[in-house]
Amino acid sequence: MVDPTLAEMGKNLNEAMKMLEDNQRKAEEENEKKYARKDIPGPLQGSGQDMVSILQLVQNLMHGEEEEETSQSYRLQNVGEQGHMALLGHSLAAYISVLDRERLRKLTTRILSDTTLWLCRLFRYENGSAYYHEDDREGLLKICRLVIHTRYEDYTLEGFNVLYNKQPVIYISSAARTGLGQALCNQLGLPLSCMCRVPCNTMFGSQHQMDVALLDRLIKDDVESGKLPLLLVANAGTPGAGHTDKLGRLKELCEQYKMWLHVEGVNLATLALGYVSSSVLAATKCDSMTLTLGSWLGLPAVPAVTLYRHEDPSLSLAAGLTSSQPVEKLRALPLWLSLQYLGHDGIVERIKHASQLSQRLLENLKNLDFIKTSVEDELSSPVVVFKFAQEYSNRDQTSHATQASTIQHPIISNERHIYDTFNQWLGEQLALLVPASGVDVVELEDEGTCVRFSPLMTSAVLGTEMQDIDQLVDCLKMKIPVLTSTLQLREEFEQEVRRTVGLLYIEDLGWPGLGVVRYNYHSDGKNDDKQEKELEKINTELLKKLNELESDLTFSLGPEFGGQKNCVYIGMVTEDLDVSELVETIAATGREIEENSRLLENMTEVVRKGIQEAQLQLQKANEERLLEEGLLRQIPVVGSVLNWFSPFQASPKGRTFNLTAGSLESTESMYVSKAQGTGSTPPPTPLSSLAKQRLPGQKAFKRSLRSSDGFSETSSISHCDDLDKLDQRPPNLSPGQQQGPLEMEGAEEQKEMAQVKTDTEDIHSDKSPPDCTKVEDQASQR
Repeated sequence: MVDPTLAEMGKNLNEAMKMLEDNQRKAEEENEKKYARKDIPGPLQGSGQDMVSILQLVQNLMHGEEEEETSQSYRLQNVGEQGHMALLGHSLAAYISVLDRERLRKLTTRILSDTTLWLCRLFRYENGSAYYHEDDREGLLKICRLVIHTRYEDYTLEGFNVLYNKQPVIYISSAARTGLGQALCNQLGLPLSCMCRVPCNTMFGSQHQMDVALLDRLIKDDVESGKLPLLLVANAGTPGAGHTDKLGRLKELCEQYKMWLHVEGVNLATLALGYVSSSVLAATKCDSMTLTLGSWLGLPAVPAVTLYRHEDPSLSLAAGLTSSQPVEKLRALPLWLSLQYLGHDGIVERIKHASQLSQRLLENLKNLDFIKTSVEDELSSPVVVFKFAQEYSNRDQTSHATQASTIQHPIISNERHIYDTFNQWLGEQLALLVPASGVDVVELEDEGTCVRFSPLMTSAVLGTEMQDIDQLVDCLKMKIPVLTSTLQLREEFEQEVRRTVGLLYIEDLGWPGLGVVRYNYHSDGKNDDKQEKELEKINTELLKKLNELESDLTFSLGPEFGGQKNCVYIGMVTEDLDVSELVETIAATGREIEENSRLLENMTEVVRKGIQEAQLQLQKANEERLLEEGLLRQIPVVGSVLNWFSPFQASPKGRTFNLTAGSLESTESMYVSKAQGTGSTPPPTPLSSLAKQRLPGQKAFKRSLRSSDGFSETSSISHCDDLDKLDQRPPNLSPGQQQGPLEMEGAEEQKEMAQVKTDTEDIHSDKSPPDCTKVEDQASQR
C-alpha cells in the first residue's frame, strides 16, 4: 500500500513537470517561428498570397517611381498584339514541355523547321540552318567553336594542344561593337593575341569600312608566322554609323585563305525588302549571319537568330548549334507565333516603314545649314548620323572631309572638343523634346560626337511616325540658331571677362554653354582655407543673385561630376544677348556682395573691440568709485550706517556704444537731456547701377531694336516732362492757364452750390407746396 500523502505528492509533481515542459515546448516553437520569419524576407512570410496581390506587387515593381511611370507605360502601349503573341509563346513553351516525349519531339521539330524555312526565304539565305539564342553574341561564339572543330581535326581529342601548336586568329573590324573581341576570347579560352583588329579606311572610301588591302597584308603576315586565319567578322551596318563593309571583296579574300565569313548588323533587315543595295545583297553569300528580329519588328523577348551553312551535323552538335533536347528547340516558339501573326506583308511593312523614316529625316537634313550628315548609301541606308558643324553652310562636304584628314593643330583640336560638347547637348535635347524619335548620341572615331537615328532599332517599340520626324526637324531648326549664336559669342564673352577686373575666365571645353566665370576674392593676406571659404560664399551668393534676375539665361554650378568649383556656369544663349552688360552685371554684383561681406566683417571686429574697451573702462570706473567713496563705505554694515549719517552723492557714469562711429561715448548727455541721442547719420548704402533702363516686359541682358528704343525714349521723355510741369506749376493760375485737378474740382463744387441755391429760390417762389424730399436731398448734397 502507498501512502496517500506520497501518492498525492507524486501526482502534483507529475502535473507540475508536465506544465513546465509544455510551456518550454511552446516557447521553443514560438522562437522557431520567429527565427524562420526573421530569416525569410518580404511577402514570403505567412501562408502565401493570392494572385491579385502578387500581380499588384509586380505592377508596382514595373512602374517604380512616378518619374519613370510615363516612359514605361508609353513603351508598354506600343507592344501591340504581335508582342502579346511573343509573350504567349513563352507560356506555351512551358506548357508544351510537359507533354510526352514523342509528341514533344514532333511538335518541336515542326516549329523549328517552319521558323528556319521562313527566315531563310525571307532574308534570301538559301539552304541555311538556324540557331536561336538569347544573347546576340552567343551565335557568333558557337560559330567560332564550329570553325575550330572544322579546321582542327584533332581538337576533340587533344584540345588546347592543337591550338598551341598553330594559333588561331579571328579578325574583326575596328568599327565593331565595343568588347566583342574580348568577349569571344574569354568564352573560347583564347589569349587576346588571337584577336586581330582590322583598321578602317583612312584615305579613300568610307571611314567606317574595313580596309581590305590592309586585311590582306595582315593575313599574309599571320600565315608566314605559322598562325591559322580562322574567321572574319564583317559588318552590314556598323554599330555606330550604320556603314556596310565591302562584303563581296571580303568573301573573295576569305575563300582565298579558307576563312569563315560571319556578317552582322542592322542593314541585314533590308534583305527582306524588294529592292536591296548590292553592298548588302552580298551578305547572302556569307557563311553565317546574325539577325536580331526583336528590335526590328518590335517583338519583346524573342530570341536572336544565327543562320549558317554547314554540311556536317555532328560538328554542329559538338559546337552547340544544334541540340538533341526537345525543350531547347522550343526557343523558336515565340518567334514562330509572331511571324505567323505578322505575315510576310506585315514583316516587310515594318522594315519598309523604318527605311522611309530615315529617308524622310535625311531629305530634311539636306536643306539645313550647319548640319553635316554621315551616310554611306543614301538610297537604302536605315541609319542616319548627323552633327552640328558651323562650317557646313551649303558647302561641299567632300572637300572638308579631305581637309579634316590632315594633322590637327591644338586649336583645331580644342574646337573639335567644343563641337563634341555642343553635339552632346543637341542629342540630349532632341531626345528629351521628341522621345518618340529614339535618337541617341554616338561617339565616332573620325567624326567625333554625333546624333544617330536608327529607326530599325527603336521605331517598332516607340511607335515612331512621320509626324515625329517632322517634329524632330522643327526642334532641330530651333536649336541651330542657339548653337550658332552661343558658339559665336563664346570668344567675345571670354575677352570681356579677361579684361574685367575681379573676374576670372575658366576654360571648360566640356561645358555646353556660353562659358564659365569666377569672381576673384581679394584675400588681403588670408590663409588659403579661409580664402577658399570666402570665395565659395561669394560665388554662391553671386549665383543666387543672377538667378533672381528676369532673364532667359541659365546660371548653375556646372556638372555634378568633373566641373570646376566656386564658379558660375552660363548656359546656351541667343543672338540678342548683350555680353558686355552681362559681364558688367556679374562683376558689379560680385563687388557688391564682397563689399557687404567686408562691411559685416568690419562691423564684427569693431563691436568686438568696443566690448573689450567697455570692459576696461568699467574696471577703471570701479577703481575710481572706490577711491571717491573710501574704504569704509565698502564694508557691508559700516558702509550702510555711514551712508545713513552722511549720504554720498555720486553722478551716474555710463557708456554707450555708437555703431555708426564705432566708439564708446558717455551717457552724461542722456541724463541731462533725458533723451537718447541719435548720433551721426550713417552714410547711405551705395547701390549698384545694374538696373539698365529696359522696355516693359524686356528681359535682362537683351539688345533692343532701334525702332523700339526710339519709341521708348520718346514716350518716357514726354511723360517725365509732363510730370515736371505739373510739379513746377505755381498755385495761382492766370485766366489763360490750364487748371489742374484740384482747381477744377473747386470750380465744379461752386457751380453745384449755385445750382442748389437757384432751385431753392424757385421752390419758395412757387405757389405749390414745396417738395420736401427734394430740398432735403439737395441739403444733404451740400
